Amino acid sequence: MRTSFRSLSLLAAALLALVLPLQASAQALAPQAAPDTAVQNGPDGVQRRELARGVYEARYSRAANALFVASSEAVPNVKGGALYRLDPQTLETTGLTHTDGRNFGLAVDADGATLYATNSVDSGITAFDAATGEVKGRLRFEERASDGSRYGPRQVIHDPATGTLYVGGVGDPGVIWVVDAATLTLRTTIQNAGKWVTGLLLDRDAGRLYAANGDGEVLVIDTATHAISQRWKPGGDEEALLLNLALDPGTHRLFVTDHSKLKTVLVLDSRDGRVRQRLPVGDSMGILLNPVRGELYVTHRDQGTLSVLDAGDYRVLRTIALPPNPNSLELDPTGQVLYVTVKTPFNKDYSASGFESVVRIALD
Repeated sequence: MRTSFRSLSLLAAALLALVLPLQASAQALAPQAAPDTAVQNGPDGVQRRELARGVYEARYSRAANALFVASSEAVPNVKGGALYRLDPQTLETTGLTHTDGRNFGLAVDADGATLYATNSVDSGITAFDAATGEVKGRLRFEERASDGSRYGPRQVIHDPATGTLYVGGVGDPGVIWVVDAATLTLRTTIQNAGKWVTGLLLDRDAGRLYAANGDGEVLVIDTATHAISQRWKPGGDEEALLLNLALDPGTHRLFVTDHSKLKTVLVLDSRDGRVRQRLPVGDSMGILLNPVRGELYVTHRDQGTLSVLDAGDYRVLRTIALPPNPNSLELDPTGQVLYVTVKTPFNKDYSASGFESVVRIALD
């Protein structure tokens, strides 16, 4: 099993994402003081709070009127993770669930009553009650990649129309699990999804699931049959490691980021995969379209910044410094508040080198 976790660790470093080793460091780091829980108020409506070591995705729950943040608690000699419940206005912690699995990706159902977290190191997913923070159920994935290692679930998305969870599995070749959201039972597994399934995006109106992978592909999956109908390679012969996705269905634009190879945002035609444009924004990690304001948000981990783009002509409207490594993005229901998780560099043992933050940005 040690070899399996080592291979997952190396993969995590390549993806700068959601798979970390389970084994503790041989040399524990010196203990750090607890994070400063006070919110730091910056210019232009930017609030920032240090939260934990191992912060990853954040999701807003309407039912709980709260922002939930998944954490892997990436500290040497600490097993398990946490799910933080924050006040969406003040970023104050209003609830905390400790878990035996490390939490990474997050999804929320349509009304915000249930949260789903991927447990990448533990090769599973966990369901949480948003009101109480209690664990409602778990599912462990038993498939193994070609090298014998367990898959690392990265992103999870929820389809309320069919009560389905789609979970991307990091491995070679990658897989996508199709899970019953109510019972956490596996319905089917989409095989041969390319090396390292990274990002997922659901286009319910078109009956499509898009998946990005480390082979530089965007897969088009029929949600009725769960068959891969098309495989697009927007970078052509260039090496690409595609990560996260956003969609504007009205203009048939599909956005996909590349942090480490192409270092750009590709704008594709969602009907045929044709590349419409490459945005000259540099390394790009998280991406989110805000239809309320007609804006596109992109995090740049290496640059330590967040770009606010006009979603129509791609002009950079605002650049916000969020050092060291801004990561994932979430909007509140009004579309007027943006949340960003900010990471620190990995140590040699893939633990977090410092306390990581949650940022609240008032957009209006």
